[in-house]
Amino acid sequence: MNSHTPKAALLLVEDDRLVLSTMAAGLRHAGYQVDCAESAEQADAWLATGARPDLAILDVRMQGQGGLALAERLSQLDHIPFLMLSAYGEAAMVEQATRSGALAYLVKPQDVQQLLPVIESALARASELDGLRRSQRQLQTALDTERSVNVATGIVMMEYKLSRTAAFNLLRDAARRQRRKLTEVADEVVSARNLLSLGANNLRTASK
Repeated sequence: MNSHTPKAALLLVEDDRLVLSTMAAGLRHAGYQVDCAESAEQADAWLATGARPDLAILDVRMQGQGGLALAERLSQLDHIPFLMLSAYGEAAMVEQATRSGALAYLVKPQDVQQLLPVIESALARASELDGLRRSQRQLQTALDTERSVNVATGIVMMEYKLSRTAAFNLLRDAARRQRRKLTEVADEVVSARNLLSLGANNLRTASK
């Protein structure tokens, strides 16, 4: 085994058993953890167990469902990154693979030693993309939190005829007394107002 031992887990999907066993052996020798599937359907069954690779390497053309169909599901399933392998290098296929989110498109046969830097580059890029997605989720959470607190503050302002600062302080102090997050208290205020509004609307409808 090489002194540099990558710890990434790979899923190799290839319907040619000789190619599959040769590539798997080479990648394991390079230090990767490798799981194999001989079809997209077999890969689906493996993923259904909850297993998640750091990177999938997919053959484009296989019996049954092709690699592109599997690639679409990988993109939707926890954004699993993938490379595409094919014996064909036609432009239309490359474009389709790129649109599906492939981090690289390689034409077979591929020597494992030539494949290693491509895998490392793909893993690094996948890590960058994952970091961007986490940042976006954190930003969205922050925006949602701010929106919830702002709405609750406005409700308290109207109910108790307070300034924005005083209303916010009232919410914050309530959260501290209850040892809860400010957002939880704010969400309850908004939910209570929504329930009261719904009840008032129902009463008006019933009285007509």
